[in-house]
Amino acid sequence: METDKISVVIPVYNEEEGLEMLFTKLVPVMEGMKRDYEIVLVDDGSTDGSLEIMRRHAGEKIMVVELTRNYGQHAAVFAGFESSKGEIIITMDADLQNPPEEIPRLIQTMEEGDYEVVGTIRRARKDTAFRKTASRIVNAMTRRITGVSLRDWGCMLRAYRRNVVEYMVNSREHSTFIPALATTFAKRITEIEVSHAERYAGESKYSFVKLVSLHFDLLTSFSEFPLKVMLYLGMFFAILGIGFGAFLAIARLYFGAPWAAQGVFTLFAVLFFFVGAQFLAFGIMGEYVGRIYREVKRRPPYTIRRIY
Repeated sequence: METDKISVVIPVYNEEEGLEMLFTKLVPVMEGMKRDYEIVLVDDGSTDGSLEIMRRHAGEKIMVVELTRNYGQHAAVFAGFESSKGEIIITMDADLQNPPEEIPRLIQTMEEGDYEVVGTIRRARKDTAFRKTASRIVNAMTRRITGVSLRDWGCMLRAYRRNVVEYMVNSREHSTFIPALATTFAKRITEIEVSHAERYAGESKYSFVKLVSLHFDLLTSFSEFPLKVMLYLGMFFAILGIGFGAFLAIARLYFGAPWAAQGVFTLFAVLFFFVGAQFLAFGIMGEYVGRIYREVKRRPPYTIRRIY
């Protein structure tokens, strides 16, 4: 319904250089829609002047949620979800790569099609080749794991219905890949193309290590595929090892002891290969065990210090 309140949730981490421009662009867009709205800014443990800038803008329409430390982008979004009151919740980054002017289109698409989730496809992306390549990998993995054929899973500019957000918050899931988690609770999902701009100021907070962590989180949270792969590879290597051992025994009997001595380095090479495969398997299993450990501890994924 066109009377539904709209919440815009924005995680913020060390974005002091671009925050004033964010307010300059976002507030007129929301006011121009002539609807009840709120902007929920989540300070994710910023160490610069971001929190002070946001506090100056806090008021009736702008809420600032201060976390106790840096928990990561998606945990900050969850904190914003829990604090928001709107029936339609928009998520976006603070770096203005996703123009706020696209928000009315997301809401229009959601209401006209009665969708529960509206994703976005970044048109003519203004990112580095590395970020684009990593995004393609994540998109391909997510499509396979979730079974939902969306083209762009990495864009933060998305719209969610309140019921989907409440399901995600109440699940207390420690997964940090919100777009994939939302598909667990939403039936009607679509996506639209939106413009994409260069980062207004500062640098991206997603390093190579964080991107790798995101990939592992996606795999271990939503799929048992890695475990199955390790099972099949383990069976394959076991059969291969038995066959290779039998071959060495027969060759030794047939060609004699001198031949076996000359193949010692090959044997070591094969041994190292199998040991490496075992460590890989242990690493993947350890990732799952670590996730179970975090879930059992029931430690909150974020804690809120104060709301302004």
